[in-house]
Amino acid sequence: MNFFVAKLRQLGRLLGLVGVFAIAGLDFLFRVGRKPSRPERSAWLQRNAARMLKLMGFRVSVVGPVPAGGFIAPNHLSYMDIIVLASVTPQVFLSKVEVDSWPVVGSYCRMAGTLYIDRRRRSDVATKEASFSEVIEAGLNMTFFLEGTSTDGRAVLPYRASLLQPLVDNDWPITPAYLKYECEQGDVAQDVCWWGDMGFASHLLRLCKVKSVRATIVFGNQRRPGNDRKALAKELYEEVLGLSEKYRC
Repeated sequence: MNFFVAKLRQLGRLLGLVGVFAIAGLDFLFRVGRKPSRPERSAWLQRNAARMLKLMGFRVSVVGPVPAGGFIAPNHLSYMDIIVLASVTPQVFLSKVEVDSWPVVGSYCRMAGTLYIDRRRRSDVATKEASFSEVIEAGLNMTFFLEGTSTDGRAVLPYRASLLQPLVDNDWPITPAYLKYECEQGDVAQDVCWWGDMGFASHLLRLCKVKSVRATIVFGNQRRPGNDRKALAKELYEEVLGLSEKYRC
């Protein structure tokens, strides 16, 4: 019986995703307009993230003060991290450049105002400083995943320092954050977290079967970057580890 219930849930959510993407597209076309500002794009993402989370059975809890402008540095577990984080505050995300070419997803990322980084080119970070500045001047948050990849949630990987140089140069504030998932009728590591060589389509099918997911975002204290990006990366990593040890259970 549970098998058939899960299959019906999966089918309903897959059909629902088509509807959510269609509504998001119409929302952008008629409510956002042709030349949207960054705040308008971020508000659009926040509205439609909430719709998607409701469809997928996600409940989001927030611990700590939500930053009001600046950078956010969370651990990275899944593509759903973006939807979860976007639902709690208007923000812009930094993503690997390959995402821009993904079918459907790439188009919606562009609508959201996503910025891209080519991790194969170290010099690419320097070219993004003007775009980072636009986000900060608009009063928005900007999130990037300093682990460089997603994990199964059992450990936080050391944070990479290269993306932090513009923050050091401009004294932009940054907030460490810890993200965790709990689920009902599913396995967090296999059905919610997306990592390693998991295929996107097969993982999405599994996620759609999960009855419900509780996502918790724990925000640490916003801080200044200091004058050394490597020291900043190490300190942010240790702060996120501290949050994970405190709130893991």
